[in-house]
Amino acid sequence: MIGIPGLLVILVIVVVIFGAGKLPEIGSGLGKGIRNFKDAVKSEEAKKIEDTKPPEEK
Repeated sequence: MIGIPGLLVILVIVVVIFGAGKLPEIGSGLGKGIRNFKDAVKSEEAKKIEDTKPPEEK
């Protein structure tokens, strides 16, 4: 796992590359991407569960 010092180094590199003004946009985009990924995983899990049910329960 990455510790606190590693996260700070990554944060400094991101600020240097993109600038402080772009951080909110980057964070928002990253959050939306993670949310979409979680929704897709949940959807696939629900589909798998539905597919494994016996025909009389569908």
